[in-house]
Amino acid sequence: MTTKFVAVALSAILILAGFTSQVSAAVIGTQQALSIESRNAQIGKIQAQLARADVQQAMIDMGVDPAQAQLRVASLSDQELVQLNGQLEQLPAGGEEVLVVIGIVFLVLILLEITGVIDIFKKN
Repeated sequence: MTTKFVAVALSAILILAGFTSQVSAAVIGTQQALSIESRNAQIGKIQAQLARADVQQAMIDMGVDPAQAQLRVASLSDQELVQLNGQLEQLPAGGEEVLVVIGIVFLVLILLEITGVIDIFKKN
């Protein structure tokens, strides 16, 4: 009885051993780690601007889903993030919030249009 149980258990272990997956890890360089950290900081900064209630309302008024815009920002390339961040820093702050909102929404709409996520400017 015990030999039969041992034989069944060993057979099950051998069958399940074939289903294991291999995992490998590698050391990344300092430059790559800094690049990842910089990218995450840029995405966080842009998403913080898009999370503001006035910006979200302006996007809704223009027919853009704020959740979709947040997801799109996360999938931008490094070059697009740097460009968008640079344009956001050049916008006026403080009392001219309407211009800031319009500028941010316009930039997001242009990026979404260029990448083909939305089709605001219909081509006839």
